Amino acid sequence: MSNGVTIGRAAAFVGVTVKTVRHYHRLGLVAEPERDSSGYRRYGSAELLQLVQVRTLAAAGVPLAGIGAVLDAEAAQFGAALADVGRQLTERIDELVARRDTLQRLADGDRALLPDRACAVLDRMRDLGLDPGYVAAQREALVLARALVPAGFDGFLRQLERGLHDREFVELTRRAWEAESWQPDDPRIEELATAMADRYLADPALLGDHASLRAWANAPAQYRLINNHREDRAPVAARLTALTEARLRAAGVPLPQR
Repeated sequence: MSNGVTIGRAAAFVGVTVKTVRHYHRLGLVAEPERDSSGYRRYGSAELLQLVQVRTLAAAGVPLAGIGAVLDAEAAQFGAALADVGRQLTERIDELVARRDTLQRLADGDRALLPDRACAVLDRMRDLGLDPGYVAAQREALVLARALVPAGFDGFLRQLERGLHDREFVELTRRAWEAESWQPDDPRIEELATAMADRYLADPALLGDHASLRAWANAPAQYRLINNHREDRAPVAARLTALTEARLRAAGVPLPQR
């Protein structure tokens, strides 16, 4: 072994660090040479070949825990072992692509948590010039509805879509958001609640279809959580919603209880 090289030079020749070589030794992937008379371990061509093989397989994506089995495989099994590693790499690639797509959706805002149809509803709100705060509140409501009451989510979307194509309802919605600057006991809140209830009664589809209403009725706790979301930050909206719902219930509309 006198013509061998030190661990530092062996690592440099192969293109890895000394720490990596020692890690290969600990895993049993590369035989550790005996010390010479000077007390140094000298790496000959056999050890260098092992280092190159392990480094190459590791760089190709073979997990270190599986490299030993690949190196020990017979010639006929070597290809099959690599093919199995290839399948594992493909699975990892698919997972990484899915993660990348999620990151891109996160960067795109709404699309990380909501389907394209819901994002189109939010875009429609922006196009109509509705306040960004209102749009943000509706986005949060959609995210909660999709997670907490999935059976009622499509109906909720249809309800929003219909409302956004109703000019009178859009103006009432705009006025309701502007009402956030009013005092909670402002008499105009009751007038606005009456106007909103009348609009719902004139077009019951604005309240959602039968299946959607049934889904919400079957999930009263979730309905309360979503309906009361942001209530502490929007006391006027909370009172307006309560007054509007009271008028609708008085007219016989079967809304879930808050």
